[in-house]
Amino acid sequence: MRCITSAAIGLALVMAVPVDAAPAPDYQAASATLAQYKQAIESRDLSGVDALFAPDAQIFESGGIEGNFAHYRDHHLAPELKAFKSFAFRDYKVSVRGEGDVAIATETYSYTIVLPSGETVARDGVTTSVLKWTDGKWQIINLHSSSRKPKA
Repeated sequence: MRCITSAAIGLALVMAVPVDAAPAPDYQAASATLAQYKQAIESRDLSGVDALFAPDAQIFESGGIEGNFAHYRDHHLAPELKAFKSFAFRDYKVSVRGEGDVAIATETYSYTIVLPSGETVARDGVTTSVLKWTDGKWQIINLHSSSRKPKA
């Protein structure tokens, strides 16, 4: 009887742990996806950025619904970045927490845009992003950013 009980317990333990169980996502690694996006904005080069976003990602900016990333890229972000002489972030901080296969990130930062005329535009900003762990990588599924003039 003892042998049967031990064998049953051992079999139950083996069955309870899947052999090909995927490792839990590294929530802090989600910040690397956000860093790639930030770097693309600073370099004003959106090559390859589409891969950072899920096809059905939703983008919200300063009270507006921008649609999916392709729409936002083509009708808002790319034309703006093309018109800027430079775009630089400073005082960037990111905080990430996780829930299952989802990471929630909050980024705070200041940025300066230099227009072709030489005029500078300074803003303080905050972004909340939701990323999903899909096929072994983080993809942004929701991004909401807003900014305002710095306090004097």
